[in-house]
Amino acid sequence: MSTTSNTARDIPDGEGGEDFSTSEGLRSLLHRLHAAGPGAWTHDPGAAELMGYAAQKYEPLARKHGLDPWEAATAAFDVMRTRATREARDPWAVITHAVRITCIFEARAQGLLCSVHQARRPHVAAFHDPERFSDRENPLTDYHPAFHVTDDTPATRDEDTDSLASSRACTSASSAMEDAIALFSLLDWPPATARAGIEHACAVLTKTGARQAAYETLRRDKHARALLDIPGRSWSALLKALLGNPHPAYAATTAGRGVLLRLVIGESLPALLRDDDLILTISLAAPTTGNYRHGSHRREPQRGGGDSP
Repeated sequence: MSTTSNTARDIPDGEGGEDFSTSEGLRSLLHRLHAAGPGAWTHDPGAAELMGYAAQKYEPLARKHGLDPWEAATAAFDVMRTRATREARDPWAVITHAVRITCIFEARAQGLLCSVHQARRPHVAAFHDPERFSDRENPLTDYHPAFHVTDDTPATRDEDTDSLASSRACTSASSAMEDAIALFSLLDWPPATARAGIEHACAVLTKTGARQAAYETLRRDKHARALLDIPGRSWSALLKALLGNPHPAYAATTAGRGVLLRLVIGESLPALLRDDDLILTISLAAPTTGNYRHGSHRREPQRGGGDSP
């Protein structure tokens, strides 16, 4: 039984006389191309006509998902070469289903800025399309719970006191991030390295919604650390200083809160500079020590050690 009409244009038969607009004709053509070997798809006139027909057949499906018709034809070509398609009761039904799925995930991959292979994974496809902080009119603290700080206050507090507490709780996230960058830069971190690392950490914090979850995600993200060109020891120290030490024993301490939260709840940069433990941790972890390369400068390795991680 034919799965498509020939009203749009005449469908020429393949070299073997197959009418590939029907399931039987398509199956016959696919078996012949498979038996002829790899070069058959390149030189067989029937194969060229088949791909042109597939591009026209799946053009509406491709347009629906914002794709070029030949992207759908490429997906059809990949399916046509499989054994399952050649031996299917209705080859066109198998191809149509596969092309539809491919178009869906191709569109998702373009929205997520990732590969089609990654977009097919459920835990990746569940994310929304990425957006920049600058695309939002309101600051980060207005909509993201990771930067929301609330105190247990009596219900009888007057409006002026409530307004003051709300104003302090809604400290601009961008201001906190810039102060954190300035803090690391003052403590011997290269400004470009500090900015890149802190901005990436803030982006992950926005996605995860919790400091501890962001810390675990960033700690395992070796790809990001390699792109940022930050040694492992420095990267770990940056995360603990910025997001807080995740160990439960430090939850109520300044080390557990982290630089970002301390800035958001009202601490100033000079106050952080008086925290000796924080200053020592950040300074000793500065990536300009040892054999770390920043830009075109390279220092000699430290005595008795190999390359830093």
